[in-house]
Amino acid sequence: MEIESKRFQKNDEGFVCVNCGFEVLPLGTSSRNHCPRCLCSLHVDVNPGDRANTCRGVLRPISALPDPKKGFIIVQKCDKCGEIRRNRSAHDAKLQPDDIRLIIALTTVH
Repeated sequence: MEIESKRFQKNDEGFVCVNCGFEVLPLGTSSRNHCPRCLCSLHVDVNPGDRANTCRGVLRPISALPDPKKGFIIVQKCDKCGEIRRNRSAHDAKLQPDDIRLIIALTTVH
């Protein structure tokens, strides 16, 4: 009998944004995976928090979708491999919330 591995791993570490150089602090509640200032991240996960992806391209925000349960979903596209990823925003975080103005501006992108 094979044990199924978790699809989400908490990996809440701080980092320096490769796009804008902002020092991003840990979120404290979940895995912080994008910069709250420019909404970019590194393509490092296969499943959230696992850091198992070898691509390491920059994921840039291309749109944002309102979600009644999660607030906003940020849609990113990898500069290197072209993969599209969806990430829950942290616009309501107590420490370093995502730039809500940028998120709202991304909701008008089609």
